[in-house]
Amino acid sequence: MNFRRERKSKITASRKLLLKSLMLAKAKEQWEQEQEDKQGEKQRYLAERVAPLHISGLSLAQLQDLCRELHEKIDVVDEERYDIEAKCNHNTREIKDLKLKVLDLRGKFKRPPLRRVRVSADAMLRALLGSKHKVSMDLRANLKSVKKEDTEKERPVEVGDWRKNVEAMSGMEGRKKMFDAAKSPTAQ
Repeated sequence: MNFRRERKSKITASRKLLLKSLMLAKAKEQWEQEQEDKQGEKQRYLAERVAPLHISGLSLAQLQDLCRELHEKIDVVDEERYDIEAKCNHNTREIKDLKLKVLDLRGKFKRPPLRRVRVSADAMLRALLGSKHKVSMDLRANLKSVKKEDTEKERPVEVGDWRKNVEAMSGMEGRKKMFDAAKSPTAQ
């Protein structure tokens, strides 16, 4: 019995396509709006942090002083960037180490899914021994060959008359033998 019933979709294919296209259009519109917001935020931040340069009407000495001042600011920002980057790298390494410690304490390791691979004996020896392995090994050659005729000759089949065994066990003598056989191991 199959309890699962295939439900027919209540929405037609054309309606699905229309909804999908509307969703994509809305997503595109939101993405564009997000990009504009980011750009506006960037412009606002730069206007707040960086003062506009007024270089018109400055003498050569004043321009050189302005350049030195800008270079000093660039050096300070570069040092800050380097320090922050070093801290981030240090924190990332520390997080990795802590994750490994947690996994060690838990005793659970991620095991990759293994695939079964058929490998011949030669390929296995080559992988284990490397270039030292020169002799090809045929594992089936060392097996003992057995013929059917030999196995039949080794086991002679004894066929007895089963009626004699039944007749011997029937009657009082047979029951007495069975009783004595059952009694003897407990007596020892």
